[in-house]
Amino acid sequence: MAGFVSNLLILLLLFQNISLGFRSPLSVFKRYKDTSTSLSSECLGSVQPVISFGLSDFALDIRMPAVTPKQSDTYLCLSVPLPVDDEAYVVDFKPHASMDTVHHMLLFGCNEPSSTENYWDCDEGTCKDKSNILYAWARNAPPTRLPKGVGFRVGGETGSRYFVLQVHYGDVSAFRDKHKDCSGVTLHLTHQKQPLIAGMYLMMSVNTVIPPGKKVVDADIACHYKRSPMHLFAYRVHTHRLGKVVSGYRVRNGQWTLIGRQSPQLPQAFYPVKYPIDISYDDILAARCVFSGEGRTTETHIGGTANDEMCNFYIMYYMEAKHAVSYMTCTQNTNPEMFRNIPQEANIPIPVKSDVKMMMHGHHEELKDSDTSSLLQQDKKEDILDQETKDSDASYLLQQAKKEEAETLDQDFHIEEAVEWPGLDLKLGQVSGLALDLQNNLVVFHRGDRVWDENSFDSKFVYQQRGLGHIEQNTIIVLNPRNAKLLHSTGKNMFYLPHGLSVDKNGNYWVTDVALHQVFKLGANDKEPLLILGVPLQPGSDKNHFCQPTDVAVDPITGSIYVSDGYCNSRIIQFSPNGLYVMQWGEETSLGRSRPGQFYIPHSLALIPDLSQLCVADRENGRIQCFRLETGEFTREIKHKAFGRELFAVSYAPGGLLFAINGMPYPGEAESVQGFVMNFSTGEIIDTFIPLRESFEMPHDIVASEDRTVFVGDVHAKAVWKFASVEKMEHRSVKKAGIEVQETKESGTIVEARLKNKPESRDPLKNMDKQHLVQQASSTGVSFVLITTLLIIPVVVLLVILVFIRWRKTTVYGADGECKLDSTAGRILGRLRGKGGGGINLGNFFASHKGYSRKGFDRLSTEGSDQEKDEDDGTDSEEECSASPLPPAPSSS
Repeated sequence: MAGFVSNLLILLLLFQNISLGFRSPLSVFKRYKDTSTSLSSECLGSVQPVISFGLSDFALDIRMPAVTPKQSDTYLCLSVPLPVDDEAYVVDFKPHASMDTVHHMLLFGCNEPSSTENYWDCDEGTCKDKSNILYAWARNAPPTRLPKGVGFRVGGETGSRYFVLQVHYGDVSAFRDKHKDCSGVTLHLTHQKQPLIAGMYLMMSVNTVIPPGKKVVDADIACHYKRSPMHLFAYRVHTHRLGKVVSGYRVRNGQWTLIGRQSPQLPQAFYPVKYPIDISYDDILAARCVFSGEGRTTETHIGGTANDEMCNFYIMYYMEAKHAVSYMTCTQNTNPEMFRNIPQEANIPIPVKSDVKMMMHGHHEELKDSDTSSLLQQDKKEDILDQETKDSDASYLLQQAKKEEAETLDQDFHIEEAVEWPGLDLKLGQVSGLALDLQNNLVVFHRGDRVWDENSFDSKFVYQQRGLGHIEQNTIIVLNPRNAKLLHSTGKNMFYLPHGLSVDKNGNYWVTDVALHQVFKLGANDKEPLLILGVPLQPGSDKNHFCQPTDVAVDPITGSIYVSDGYCNSRIIQFSPNGLYVMQWGEETSLGRSRPGQFYIPHSLALIPDLSQLCVADRENGRIQCFRLETGEFTREIKHKAFGRELFAVSYAPGGLLFAINGMPYPGEAESVQGFVMNFSTGEIIDTFIPLRESFEMPHDIVASEDRTVFVGDVHAKAVWKFASVEKMEHRSVKKAGIEVQETKESGTIVEARLKNKPESRDPLKNMDKQHLVQQASSTGVSFVLITTLLIIPVVVLLVILVFIRWRKTTVYGADGECKLDSTAGRILGRLRGKGGGGINLGNFFASHKGYSRKGFDRLSTEGSDQEKDEDDGTDSEEECSASPLPPAPSSS
């Protein structure tokens, strides 16, 4: 009976959990209302925090919980969680505030508010993590309206889970009657996917200096736009007291188009853009703030204090959902010369009329002299408020933009070689392609005993060594990514000159052969191809032929096939999942500067499915080009001087990181061959990396996983390098109570010598978070020591008990046990002290590896191929690795 009751209780619990997994939206709202902070009845009345109207829409009321600020210039913050777990969209804002009590309100979206209190002083901050400004209201300004079909994306996997409302109470004389304030905003949200996603673009000067007494000072900002098209619908300006006018423009082909122009001394809200304006790739966004230093006796700099200034022009825009970016910044002036042609209107101050002042202060009737005097005093007071230390909206955005730049350039990880990875000792042919399978095992495509050299093709790209037959070795091998143990192999007697490799969502291998001029789809355990594209050994440029195709990628969502073609064609071809031609794009690079969509050997592909983009390593143009999957439309270019003239391969890792590898520098050029880690959103280089034990010779392909493990295949060195992040492979040494414990978090041990440093910011503000990071690392180390100590104590106690028990047994059973006790205890304690015969001294290991030095690089021929060639005698006499051959593979059946 007891067993039956127990089973019944378990079933009831399971049923309850299953039922919770299928809650209706109404139950979610009820749960939110039950757990949310209750507001004063004086504020809410009949208003509910969450109101559902329909199956997909609901309203969220965000209000101050009946507060009474005690002093002027009080900033109060309040956080409200998104009441649903799945993705939603904010499509409208309704403010509830009056200039009589509130100076301005800002609404942020983030995932971790600065406090968990009911409300808090905003001096503690708004959010601990990255946040986006969603809404702003100030000085009785009209509400901001989002266009139809446009929304701010929140919730889900990528959107904000909390709203943080910041309210600035300027003059608290309105609270003499000690009433409660419930200012805030009501959000209209919907679960219906919006085709257009709203975002914020902040343009901000960070280095302007205003000399004392100077009548006119210009602060100019300009950035090239390198993203998908965006459409502007609102703008906002901000300076402190010295600002006269702020103007923003789009510059396209030398033509200046006004986005918005306003006096920063007027209501600081988002004003609608007068005419629809779109921003396309390579347009320039430009802004100018005009200041006057009259009345100042010292220089004025950009900052947040009463004696500082600000120059902000921020734009509200929308983009197509699949390409949407929620927040972007511009803090540079990439082309100062262009501002010679800025329209004259940008230098003409906008007068602030008295009736507008009265409207913005809430006065709508004719004023008496005493009222006018009072209003003038109020105007002066508000001018002071505009440039006070707690000018939170601009001050916050300045810090946020700096923090965002610092996060891009100073992310807390480095890529370093895993020096214990045995992949350099494998006996491989020329390594041409790498991929990761569904289990994150490393898949290698190599050429066995075959070499691509100057005799491989004639002038018409026809393969000349067919008499050698197919490669007799297994050309596709699968390795354990931790220890390089062979797991599987296939591809024997199928290929002439392997090149590109990828793995689709079903685990199939997709490869290209530059000699056969074909693309193959192979099942992991199939001896015959599942699909073949191209005509064997026949180069061509039509829909049915390739000419030395280099790489292939398969869209996991649609199944569409994309082929980069290749060494003698300059195009990307799309095929349907069953291999039917769909479309192509690309052309040869013209003389002079290469234009978007032109290729000089499209060599490697990286598919970004969540953004519906395909990025191409445009090898001989030394750049990355990205395109829309559906249309082939060019979206952006990533090009850095550090790339040099050649960029061989590119790989995307979930989480927004782009990895690439370049080629050897030309004689006299400084750029070295190395790997790159980039922020995909900005295109900026976060880190670079090189091998430690040996040098890259001709790195040909790169693949990276979500945990930042990176593999690089070298076609000349016939090797595969493994790299990983410091976070993942951090080496620690802990000494406690005379016991030294050393550990590595991954089998690959870290040697930190010779890692190339990441780009360092020149702006001191970009390093604002570094002290915090150091403190955080220090606290992590202390925590580790503490945890290790707590774990060791029980073990020591247990050992003492065991020793005592053995001693008691020895006392009873005689001396033989005593000898065994001494032997056993000695071995145990010896190992704990790191002195056991089977132990490893990592300190000696590192010491023995300090003498590594980097070999010089020899220039390789890259005339239309990745051929391996010995420059001393012009032959392919490269020695193979001296390590033992691979162990026998399981049957490839």
